[in-house]
Amino acid sequence: MNDDTRSDSPKSSKRTIVVAGATGFIGSALAPRLCGRFRLIGLSRSAGVELTGYETFRQVDLFSRKNTEAALEGADLAIYLVHSMMPSARLVQARFSDLDLLCADNFARAARSQGVRHVVYIGGLLPQQSKLSEHLESRLEVEQVLSSYGVPVTTLRAGIVVGAGGSSFQILSRLVHRLPIMVCPSWTSTQTQAIDLDGLLDVMEAVLDTPQPVTHTYDVAGTRQLSYRELMGTMAKVLGVRRLMLPVPFVTPRLSGLWVAMTTGAPMSLVSPLVESLRHQMTAREGAEHRHPAERPIAIETMLSRALKSQDEIVAPSPKAFRGLRKRPGLPTVVSVQRMTLPPGRDSAWAADEYLSWLPKGLGLLAPIRIISEGSNVEFRLMHKGPVLIHLERRSTQDPEKRCVFRVLGGLLARQTERGRLEFREVLDGDSLLVGLHEFCPRLPWWIYRFSQALFHGWVMKRFAQHLAALPGKES
Repeated sequence: MNDDTRSDSPKSSKRTIVVAGATGFIGSALAPRLCGRFRLIGLSRSAGVELTGYETFRQVDLFSRKNTEAALEGADLAIYLVHSMMPSARLVQARFSDLDLLCADNFARAARSQGVRHVVYIGGLLPQQSKLSEHLESRLEVEQVLSSYGVPVTTLRAGIVVGAGGSSFQILSRLVHRLPIMVCPSWTSTQTQAIDLDGLLDVMEAVLDTPQPVTHTYDVAGTRQLSYRELMGTMAKVLGVRRLMLPVPFVTPRLSGLWVAMTTGAPMSLVSPLVESLRHQMTAREGAEHRHPAERPIAIETMLSRALKSQDEIVAPSPKAFRGLRKRPGLPTVVSVQRMTLPPGRDSAWAADEYLSWLPKGLGLLAPIRIISEGSNVEFRLMHKGPVLIHLERRSTQDPEKRCVFRVLGGLLARQTERGRLEFREVLDGDSLLVGLHEFCPRLPWWIYRFSQALFHGWVMKRFAQHLAALPGKES
């Protein structure tokens, strides 16, 4: 990627924008509008991607700081459109919110190190209350971590984005089209707002043209406030069908999620966090400081009609969010990420040392493991002179990284891979610690590993989290 240069180089008169999530609903629609004025580079987890408007694509693993940094080389501006990105691993031991946080943290660090001048992030409307669902709390955390490394970040908190390729619109249209009788749980009376895709793109263009960007958050919604039941009723009207809507107050969010997934074909991993968030009233804040001047109001009937017309004109598969991840070739790998509370005054290097010190004592007789540490080499042995179970190598990182990384070099329980690593990372201004095992490739046969070593690792991480939570902070 050394051939990429910044826009202020004599070789280029256009500013360069790198788009994470370029192949998604918003990213693919944005490119044709921007490619005449900007040099667009898309990021994708897959190789060989081509998409109208993008000059080139770079393959990226957002779970890797080094890989993400290389992907942002030469960027003047960056757009972050990633939500609940799952790693391409056979086994994932992590909450989606922790994975989101890790990817956003890597992206923010990379933007700082590569001198990116402005980051634009598309989030979602948030209710004005302290207790949020995990899905909405994750959106807020991504906002916070993206803006925590000094690069100006403009966050656009968008309502339901209505467009032919959007997952929310597809769920809505499929529900109304396929169900002549619609069961309406209590959450369908919750108020929300929507914005059409073109309206959101208008605001994004205006934000990208900001001469002196500063970190700021805007709420973006093109329609008046309406309930989800009213939204479904309007969709039925636009589709030209009659639907009987039956209020059912006793249906739980989990049952609602199952009902929506079975009816629409959307995966539960997509539907469940969305439905859990629907109990909140998600409407845009009023006031000039919260709304961007490029936002334009539009009638919900017009918005839905346009999206349906575009859908009829496009012959395309299901939205990307409806499709599962492709299995990667080669041996199966594991990603395990756990969030822990970091005692006040402590850092990631201390947490890593504490883990190595605690492990033999914390497991006791359940696992006679001994830790042999010499220089940068760390060996997990069975007894003091027994075989090496896992061999790690501590890698040197700069202090501003706030990370401590060990490369997995092999052992009886692990294969050496190019990027296999154990990582301790500070996030959210040092209040939290992410302990991540990435690209781990077990030596045990898969199903034996799955129901032995994998379960044991999860139990150990839970115990270590409890140990950290009980420790006092460092005295100043």
